Amino acid sequence: MARRERSTVSLTVYDGAHGIGGNKIYLEEGGKGVFLDFGKNFGKYGAFYEEFLKSRDTRGIHDLMYLDLLPKLNIYRSDLIPADLSISQYPTLNVAAVLLTHAHLDHCGNIGMLRKDIPVVASPESIVIMKGMQDAGISSLESDTAYFSPRQPSDELGLYLSSAKMNYQGRDFCCIGEPCEALTNFLSCKPGQNGKNAKKLDPGKCCCFEDAALEVPFEISAHPVDHSIFGAVAYILRGDTTVAYTGDFRLHGKKEQSTREFIRQAKEASVLITEGTRAGPSEGERTSEQSVEEACQEAVEESKGLVIADFSPRNFERLESFQEIARKTGRELVAMAKDLYMLHSLSCIGGSYSTEGLRIYQEIGDKSRRKWEQEVVQAEYGDRYVDHASIRKSPENYILCFSFFDMKHLLDIKPQGGTYIYSACEAFNEEMEIDFHRLWQWLQRFGIGSCGFSVDEKEELSFDGRYHASGHASGEDIAWAIEQIDPDWIVPVHTEAGAWFEERFENVVRIEEGKQYMF
Repeated sequence: MARRERSTVSLTVYDGAHGIGGNKIYLEEGGKGVFLDFGKNFGKYGAFYEEFLKSRDTRGIHDLMYLDLLPKLNIYRSDLIPADLSISQYPTLNVAAVLLTHAHLDHCGNIGMLRKDIPVVASPESIVIMKGMQDAGISSLESDTAYFSPRQPSDELGLYLSSAKMNYQGRDFCCIGEPCEALTNFLSCKPGQNGKNAKKLDPGKCCCFEDAALEVPFEISAHPVDHSIFGAVAYILRGDTTVAYTGDFRLHGKKEQSTREFIRQAKEASVLITEGTRAGPSEGERTSEQSVEEACQEAVEESKGLVIADFSPRNFERLESFQEIARKTGRELVAMAKDLYMLHSLSCIGGSYSTEGLRIYQEIGDKSRRKWEQEVVQAEYGDRYVDHASIRKSPENYILCFSFFDMKHLLDIKPQGGTYIYSACEAFNEEMEIDFHRLWQWLQRFGIGSCGFSVDEKEELSFDGRYHASGHASGEDIAWAIEQIDPDWIVPVHTEAGAWFEERFENVVRIEEGKQYMF
């Protein structure tokens, strides 16, 4: 670090330095700063928690602080601090805003715990996706990214926290671009709030980022990049030292030119903070979104019965591919109601987010508590529902957008054969491998063949990369981006391959979490 005489910008990575996800990067100059993302670290959470053992929201941030799953800082909502937890001894950072790159939970999943006066800078797509996920999801501290229900002590000792009889509180957003009326309207109401005795939503402010007048020492610009979710951006922060932050990016999707333009703009950066999810030796031929669409279309064309397409939640680009495949193969694409809710919400802010041709799977069960479905999906798309009996009668006419967690619906459809196309990431931990073996049992039970993954006679799991394009740049593309930008310093985050960066480049800073670095 001695190579640089001037040290004006400080960088502290509080999470995401040595694993994939959970980015919490604090950039400061002159005592004022911003967080670059504030995500949930699934790897760290997974060391203590799993599906049936979760942190206790009724204890606020107590459990997360005690297990070191949140940085020990004094920047969190006061209503999440029970009586037996004190955070006053921890540093109080001057956080002007969170600059959010995209709406995946490993980048935004801990935002809901921050003080309400800390606004979030994000693209309109990311704002809508966060709000939509929260509307249609299960309430938790990790999902409270757009609004939250204030909590209060519910026992004499002040240890147990429950939702107060107050309106939901909306977070303040600084929208990249001028927020349209439809966006502000969407942020101003919560499905079901007009019901008798229902809590209302008191919306936060939503303004154009350029008009926000944030007290930051940087000139900040946001740049669209290609990723596996709509609305992903990278940031360039210009102060005494120019810093570029890639967020998650790739160069093999349908919007790769956006990434290339960001790289061109970032050539002035002295410090480059880059993701390195897939940093490492070449994986051979690069799989593009176009080649994935072609492989999936071929699999659909060869299938004689029902087709099930499984891809990552909120990967709307992959959904668009299957919409095109359904059109070309004469089938109807059937999505879940939650997918339609998200697409409808996105369509309100403009853009090419089409619901054309999409049908909706009619689940068996009571939907009276799913107000988002009643008030939006059923109201707007009520004629598009298709039930299990119709699919059972003519399975060759449909492509179902199901994931592993939707397998229970096969017990109603009762298909006899068909094709399951797995079009998402490979298993990267033991829990995922167990889920794939369970999925394999479901497919075997109904005689459904699989594309994209398989389990052999020895119970060994394998994947076929032709059916999925990663949301992250390959090692070769990361190296190309770094060479093009040519920064003075390279700071790898969101990676387990820090050694790869050091082997390839001389000016790499291998950061320690919680340690301040000056540039």
